[in-house]
Amino acid sequence: RALALRPQVLVLDEPFGALDPITREELQEELLKIWTEHRVTVLMITHDIDEALLLGDRLVMMTNGPAAKIGEILTIPFPRPRDRTHVMEDPKYYELRNYALDFLYHRFAHDDVE
Repeated sequence: RALALRPQVLVLDEPFGALDPITREELQEELLKIWTEHRVTVLMITHDIDEALLLGDRLVMMTNGPAAKIGEILTIPFPRPRDRTHVMEDPKYYELRNYALDFLYHRFAHDDVE
């Protein structure tokens, strides 16, 4: 329904967050197909780094807390169309994933932990 109006931007706030893993993967694949067909800009909020790396072109990492701001933006280098298996087999995938986890864990989420 959201695409019927031909929006310039599609905003998705944790659209797959409460789903079981199989349904989640199926809908992620469907979103990839929709993007390929319609080429609409998608702004997707997710706490799932793997999902962001599979679906996104850029990963915008936010700082922690009520005064959160953009901490860093990573460009996701995987070509489109994307295939989950090929993305996850690319060594850059784990490099980016580990970098994002390090950013979230060490820089902002646990500043008081040594």
